Amino acid sequence: MRAKLLIGILVGLLAAAAAVSWRVWSGLDGAVMTAHGYIALAAGVTLSLLVGGGLMALVFFSARKGYDDIDDPSQDDR
Repeated sequence: MRAKLLIGILVGLLAAAAAVSWRVWSGLDGAVMTAHGYIALAAGVTLSLLVGGGLMALVFFSARKGYDDIDDPSQDDR
């Protein structure tokens, strides 16, 4: 139940952000974006998603391997 509520809230926030973005984008009447602008926009979005995904992968890798655990010298695994 909590997961569905959280997903609903996140989808609502995404829809609100998309609506605000669309309104701002369409409100720029005199601004014209060339093909180079669209290429730069697509490259920026793609690069941002790749960096975010890579950092999330590092977080999960570090957590699973125990690299971010506190080292306790009083507990020896050997």
